[in-house]
Amino acid sequence: MFLQHCMIVSANAGFFSSPAFSLTEILQKKDDFIKIVQKKKSLLTRICIKKVLHLHALMKKKILTKKGIKVKNDWEIPRFLESIIQYSRSEHVYFMTGLLLCFITLYLGIALVSFFFTGAADQSIVNNLEAGDLISKRNVISNWAGVRGAYISDMIINKWFGISSFFLLFLLGSVGFKAMKLCNIHIFKRFVLCVLLTVWSSALLAFLSSGFSDSIFFHPGGLHGDNLSEWLISNIGITGLILVLLTVFILIAIMLNKKIVPVMQSKMSFGNPEKRTYKKEEKKGNPEGEKEEKDIEDDDDDDDDDGKEKEAERKVKSNLDNSFVVEAPGDDTYAVEIPKDADDAYDFLPELGVYDPRLDLSGYKFPDIGLLKKYDTSDRQVDMDEQNENQKRIKKTLEDFGINIESIKATVGPTITLYEVVPDKGIRIAKIRNLEDDIALRLSALGIRIIAPMPGKGTIGIEIPNKNPQIVSMESVISSRKFIESKYELPIVLGRTITNEVFMFDLTKTPHLLVAGATGQGKSVGLNAIITSLLYKKHPSELKFVLVDPKMVEFNIYEDIERHYLAKLPDMDKAIITDFTNVIDTLKSLCREMDDRYDLLMKAHVRNISEYNHKFINRRLNPEKGHKFMPYIVVVIDEFGDLIMTAGKEIEMPIARIAQKARAVGIHMIIATQRPSTNIITGTIKANFPARTAFKVSSMIDSRTILDAPGANKLVGRGDLLFSQGNDMTRVQCAFVSTDEIENIIKSIESQVGFESAYKLPQPLEEGQSVSDGSIDLSSKDSLFEDAARLIVVQQQGSASLIQRKFSIGFARAGRLMDQLEAAGIVGAPDGSKSRQVLITDEYSLEQKLNAIQ
Repeated sequence: MFLQHCMIVSANAGFFSSPAFSLTEILQKKDDFIKIVQKKKSLLTRICIKKVLHLHALMKKKILTKKGIKVKNDWEIPRFLESIIQYSRSEHVYFMTGLLLCFITLYLGIALVSFFFTGAADQSIVNNLEAGDLISKRNVISNWAGVRGAYISDMIINKWFGISSFFLLFLLGSVGFKAMKLCNIHIFKRFVLCVLLTVWSSALLAFLSSGFSDSIFFHPGGLHGDNLSEWLISNIGITGLILVLLTVFILIAIMLNKKIVPVMQSKMSFGNPEKRTYKKEEKKGNPEGEKEEKDIEDDDDDDDDDGKEKEAERKVKSNLDNSFVVEAPGDDTYAVEIPKDADDAYDFLPELGVYDPRLDLSGYKFPDIGLLKKYDTSDRQVDMDEQNENQKRIKKTLEDFGINIESIKATVGPTITLYEVVPDKGIRIAKIRNLEDDIALRLSALGIRIIAPMPGKGTIGIEIPNKNPQIVSMESVISSRKFIESKYELPIVLGRTITNEVFMFDLTKTPHLLVAGATGQGKSVGLNAIITSLLYKKHPSELKFVLVDPKMVEFNIYEDIERHYLAKLPDMDKAIITDFTNVIDTLKSLCREMDDRYDLLMKAHVRNISEYNHKFINRRLNPEKGHKFMPYIVVVIDEFGDLIMTAGKEIEMPIARIAQKARAVGIHMIIATQRPSTNIITGTIKANFPARTAFKVSSMIDSRTILDAPGANKLVGRGDLLFSQGNDMTRVQCAFVSTDEIENIIKSIESQVGFESAYKLPQPLEEGQSVSDGSIDLSSKDSLFEDAARLIVVQQQGSASLIQRKFSIGFARAGRLMDQLEAAGIVGAPDGSKSRQVLITDEYSLEQKLNAIQ
C-alpha cells in the first residue's frame, strides 16, 4: 500500500518521465525523491518519506547481509519489551482501561454529590487533620465514598474548580467510553470544550456567589474561580469581567452548535430586509486531515497509520485521470485503473449537520388562521321537514313510473343532499337514470344529478340542492385537523364533499390540474383557494409560483409577495405575467429549468425531486459541483383560452412538454379556462392533465370536453364543482375566500423579511440555440452543412424545421446546423418565432463562401 503512495506522489511531481517505473528506481534516487515530495506538505508526504526511508534501510541491510557483512541495528528493541508493547495495543487492554476510568469517574461522582449533603459535617475533620490521619477518623466521616471520598471531594470542590469540576468528570467518563469503543467522539475537541466550560463556569460561579460566599460551607467556584474573578476585577473591572464571561460563553455556544452563527446574524441585522445567508465552512479534501497529520507523528500507533494511509490513498487516487502500471521487484505486474470524471464522495453530515433550506428566512412565520373570516354555521340545523318531503316526493315519483324501492337514505351536505335509493330486484338502472328531469320537476329543484350506480355501493344516488345552502369558509378547511396534520408535499384543500368531509389532494401526485367552467361559477375563487392553501403550508424557500394573468386583475393582488413566493425572468419588471410574449419566454424558460434540473438529478443518481432534496439536505451532494436545493414551482395560468387564441402552438407545445416531463423535477401546472371547447382543451392538453376540476357549464358537450363524462351541466354554481382524477369523480363545494382575506394574508407575508428578489428563472433558449455559450468551431462542421446551406439559399428561408423536413433529422441536429450557418455568415441571428434572415442571395456567392470556409 505504501508503495502506491510513493508511486502516486512521484507521478504527480513529474519525478519520473514514464508512468511505469520500478521500486528499485525509487530507492536508487532516494535523496532526490525526498526533496521533491517535501515540497508537498501533506499527510501523504509524511507517509511516503517514512516508508521510503524504512524500505531503503531494509534493502541496504539485505544487500550487506548477502555480502557477509554483519549489520548492527542501533535501536533494536528487546523481544520481551516488544511483546509487552504489542500486548498493550490489544483491544481488551483498551477495554479494561476504559472500564477502570469509568469506575473512577463513578466513584468521584458519588463523592462529589455526597459532598453537598455531608460536606458541612465533614469539613472540620478534613481541614484539621492530615491526609494520613484521616483513616483514624473513618467512623465519624459521613461522605458516601468514605474517608478518601471526603478528602478528595473537599479538595476538588473547595480548592480547585468548585461545582464546575463535574465537567472534568464528564471528560474522564468520555475518555473511558472512547477506550471501550462505546462511542465515537473527538477526544481533543471534548478536552478543549470541557476545559473551557470548567474555567468559565468556575469564574462565573465565583463572581455570582461573591456576595453570599460566607453563608455557605463551600466555594461554588472553588479557589481557582475566586482568584481568577478577583484578578480580572482588579485589572479590567466588573464590566470587563462581564464582557469576558459573555464572550467566552458565545464562543462555547458556537463550538457546541454552529447554527447559532446564522441566528446571531439574523438577530444582529436589525430588520435588514436584504437576504441573509450564512455559508458554513466546508473543508476541501479530508475534513479530518489536520487531526491525521498530528496523529501520524505517533509511530507507535500502527493501526491508525494504516487507516490514514487508506484514506490518503483514496483521496489521491480521485485526482488522477489516467491509468498507470507499476512494476515491483519480485511481484507480478498489476494495473490500477481510475475511471475518468469520477465523482468524489461528499458526506459532511457529521461535521455540518443536515442542511436547513429555511435558514435564509429562519424568522419567517406562516400566516395566522385568524386572518381568515369565520362564518357561524354551528347553529344551523338540518331541515328535517325538507328532507322528509324530498324523500316522499322521490318515492312517489319512482312509484308513479312503476319503480318500487326498498329503502332510501339521505346524507346532508353544506349545499347538496345525497339520497341513496335501493330499488327492488329486477329494476333496470337505465330506467331510473332516464327519470332525472321528471324528479327535478316534481321537486322543483334547480338541477339534480343521478349517479347510477354509485361506485362501491349497491345503491343509486340522487343529488338534490338544498334550499338554504351553507357557505364553506376557507377558515374551516384550513383549520381542520386533516389539513394541519397532512404530510403531502403540496397539499391543496378545495372545500367539503357531500358528506361534509374536508376534500384535499396532493398536487405532486396529480401532477397537473385543469380547471374549467362557465363565467361567474367560481373558477377564480377556486384558484385563490388553491394558492391560499399552499401559502399556509409551504415555506418561501420550498415553493415558488409563476402566475400568468391575461386579464391583468385576477392575480395582481399577489404582486406584493414577489420576494417571497414568486418566480420570474431576470429582465422582467413585474412577476405577474400579463403579456403573451412574456408568457412564451417564461414557458421556454421553464423548459430550460426543467432540463437543468434533470441534469442535476442524473448527476445525483436519483429519480425525482423528493429524493434529490433529501440527499442534498443530508449533505450527500456537493454544492461546488452545481448541486442546490430545488424548490417546487407551481405554474398557474388563468384564461388559458385567450392565450391559445393569441399565440396558438407557441403556447401549447411548451405547456405539453412541461406537463409530460416536469413532474419528476417539481414543476406543476394549473391552467384555467372559461371556454371548454375542443380547440382550447385539445387532446394533447387532456392527455397530460388527468386531474380536472369542472365548475358549472351550460351544456353536456362542455362537460364531456372537460371530464369525458356528463354531470358538470347539472351543477348549481356558486362554487359547486366536480373533481375528476382517473376513474374517480367527487362532488365538492369549493371553499370561499374573499379578496379582503387574501389581502390580509398578503400583508402578513409582505411585512416579513424576504429574499433580495424574486426567484430567477434561466434565460430561454431561442430556436436552434444550444445551452452552452461557447463559440461555434467551423473546423468540425456537420456532414450536412453544405447541403443545408444550399437548401437555405435556394429556398431563401432560414429555419430549423425546414432542415428537419428535408433531411429527416432531429431538432437538436438541425439546431446545431443553424448555429454553424449563423457562424459562417449564411443566416442571421434568431428573431423570436420568425424565420432567420438569409444573408446570401444566390448560389454563386454561396459557393465562394463555402470555398473560403474550407
